[in-house]
This record gives sequence, structure tokens and C-alpha cells, in this order.
Amino acid sequence: MLNCGIIGLPLSGKTTIFNVVTSAGAEVKSYAGGRMEPNRAVVDVPDSRLEELAQVYKPKKVVPAQIEFVDLAGLSKDASKGAGLGNAFLSFVAESDALIHVIRCFDNPEVPHPEGDINPVRDFDIVETELIFRDLLVIENRLDRLAKKKVLQKEENEEKKLLEKCHSHLFSERPLRELELTAEELKKAKGFSFLTLKPELIVLNLDETQMTDERIPGYKEMVKLVSDRGLSLIKMYGRMEMEMADLSLEDQKEFMEELGIKEVGRERLIREAYKMLGLISFFTIGDDEVRAWTIPQGSTALDAAGTVHTDMARGFIRAQVVHFDDFKEHRFSMAAVREKGLLRLEGKDYVVKDGDIIEIRFNV
Repeated sequence: MLNCGIIGLPLSGKTTIFNVVTSAGAEVKSYAGGRMEPNRAVVDVPDSRLEELAQVYKPKKVVPAQIEFVDLAGLSKDASKGAGLGNAFLSFVAESDALIHVIRCFDNPEVPHPEGDINPVRDFDIVETELIFRDLLVIENRLDRLAKKKVLQKEENEEKKLLEKCHSHLFSERPLRELELTAEELKKAKGFSFLTLKPELIVLNLDETQMTDERIPGYKEMVKLVSDRGLSLIKMYGRMEMEMADLSLEDQKEFMEELGIKEVGRERLIREAYKMLGLISFFTIGDDEVRAWTIPQGSTALDAAGTVHTDMARGFIRAQVVHFDDFKEHRFSMAAVREKGLLRLEGKDYVVKDGDIIEIRFNV
């Protein structure tokens, strides 16, 4: 299962965000450092389409898509040089498939910011710089080993050129996700688990006094920064949303209306993380089970069959497909979508779309 590692400076509210997203109840400490092993939790991906299908079929079982979130220890300044948890922390980051970067925007005198004041752009740069330094160190170590060889094989020469290209880009203080790489180069680069090559989502952690953009320090600068970097940004009210989770759904709705919050940050964060990982969902439906299955974007009908069961892929004949939107538009009637030609038979090379409802026909 793919996972998102939650990173940020100490006292940025990472564990609070983790608890909001996962309801894991991990301990939130008002001081930095100490914890080594990350908190982990698997969460359901909110999907109104799955809920609607469940209402129609009223199955015995409803199974949502899931992803894992990992709450990593605070990344100290100079971690790449061994400060804080140093390389032990960075190794946990390397295991993540994508990064959720929590940046503190709230002020709390009882929990002083480790850098002395609230400055989101500076905090972003500190973390990004540490990730860049770590990737540079990985490249330099590998290039040193290659330099000691008298003769390089063809693949090693290609690797050397790629690493030098990446090193030059990182040295200009830009992450590798902004470097133009061929499909083959990207495949090779991913083998090094470069931190700055991972997709990244920015989360601004706010408090209840920051309901308008004007109350958020450096907000305009952050919006421009993430736009220039091709990243996505969402706002969350970490502490408030964690406390709000203890209320009934009715009280939550009333509380959100009073504050002018249209959607809790939790659901948007999970959906954005799912999208950032390059994942989509297809559905299987029936009286026994309605289920959302997770596959990478660009997967084929054969891939989808194998996700459900290996026998389905081995004996694949055809996939019967209708998109959720068409199914809903015709009042969830298979007869109606069949009559309109919206229920199709597709071969193994059909590229599955997010929201497809699929029945695999197979024989083993």
C-alpha cells in the first residue's frame, strides 16, 4: 500500500494533522524531538460515489479505497548534517511514496516556534533545503564510488551522466521534481529514492483566528511560491479539527456553518493525497459487496482484473464497463445504460478511468 509521509519542522503540528486525518489519537507533545519510530495509520478515502452506490444496492459489505499516512518526527534544521534525528529521520522520509509538508502559520506563546517567529516561506525553505542536501549527499557518495572504478560499464556511464545532471540541478537549489527527465531517466532516478523527486503537498496549519487569508502570515507569498513550484496547497485548522472530531456529525455541521467552513480539511487532504500518489478508483457492485478498488492512473482492464483476483487476470475475457456518472444520470439502471449504449464490453488494453464500474468476465 502506498503511503504519504507527513514532514515539517518540529512543533509545526504534524502529529495534530496526522490525528485529524487518521483519528489515530497519537500523542501530541508541546516540545520538539525525541520520538524516532513514526506513527502509522491506514485511512479510508472519502468517496461520495461509493456512498451512493451503497445506498442503491444496500450490500452486506461496503469497502472503500485506502491509503496509509505516516507521521514522521520533526525535521530539524541541519538534519542532513546530523542535527536532530539526522539521517535516521531522512531514511524514513525516503521510504515514503509522497510527502505532506505541514507548515505552521499559527502563533502560540506556550509553544514557541523553534525559529523564533512565524514565517511560512522561511520554514518551507528550511525543509526543502534539507531534502536537497540529503539528495546531493546520496549523489556525491555514488559518484565517489564510480570514480574509484578504473573502467565503467555502459550502464554505469549512463548512471554517471544522470547523476551529474541531477547534481547540477540540485546545486541550483531546485528539487528534482522540477528537473525534466526522460521516462528512462526517471525510472533510474527513482531507484535512488531521492526525496526531492517525490510528489509533495503543502498544508498550512492554522488556528481559529485565521479564517480569512489576510490573517495568515505570508499567505500571498506562499500561494505564489507553491504555484511557481507546481505544488498544491490546502489550509487546515489542525487543533480545532482534532477537537471537532469528538462532536456529533450534527454539531460538527453547525459548528462549521458558524465559522464559514464548507468542508473539513481532513477529507480534502485525503483526496488530494490519493490524487498526488497518482491513484484512481474503480468500483465493483453487487448485493453482497460494493467496493472501491485502487489502481495507478493509466492502468488497463487487465490490471484491474488482477487487482480484484489473479485468476481474473489469468482467465480474462472481457470487462463490462459503465462510468459512474452515466450510471447515476440514468438512475442507476443497468437496463437504461445498456439501452443507451453506455454499458460497454472492453478488451484487456482498455485504460480504466476514475469512477468506472467494472464487471470482469473470465474463465479459468
